[in-house]
Amino acid sequence: MAEEAKWYVVHTYSGYENAVAASVMKAAENRKMTDLIKEVNIPMEKVTEITDSGEKTVERKVFPGYVLIKMILTDESWHLVHNVRGATGFVGSDGKAVPLTEQEIYGLGVERKEIVVGYTLGDSVKVNDGPLAGFIGVVDELEPEKNRVRVVVSMFGRETPVDLELDQVEVIKE
Repeated sequence: MAEEAKWYVVHTYSGYENAVAASVMKAAENRKMTDLIKEVNIPMEKVTEITDSGEKTVERKVFPGYVLIKMILTDESWHLVHNVRGATGFVGSDGKAVPLTEQEIYGLGVERKEIVVGYTLGDSVKVNDGPLAGFIGVVDELEPEKNRVRVVVSMFGRETPVDLELDQVEVIKE
């Protein structure tokens, strides 16, 4: 099958997210459709709650009532997901499932691009993307887990720190 799997959003009854996710994967395995339905994800975030007994960290659903499914959309896969108990349908217009864009997927943290960082603190780098493309600066801070690098560039005779994404800069070849 030449088509690539995409992420779709399925609306569920409140509180049924985990049941829907489990049911979709189980139904895909039972019907031997794991080649069409690749992955199910419920975006979660860690939150620190302050109670009378002190602080505690809990996981909370980022989008209650929604489940993300990575799948190849066919009539069979659409019916499988649509007929799972607790699922009310796909998010989209006119009953048609609309896939998430790459930016939405990475913004949600569902998938991560692997970026190989070829520079370290103190290295001279060139900005290769964005409004500061072409500027040269020095790496001041590096946070790969947040996809962020702080580069000090010289603008208008002043040293200015600029926060960029890791893939927006490249090391200067000597």
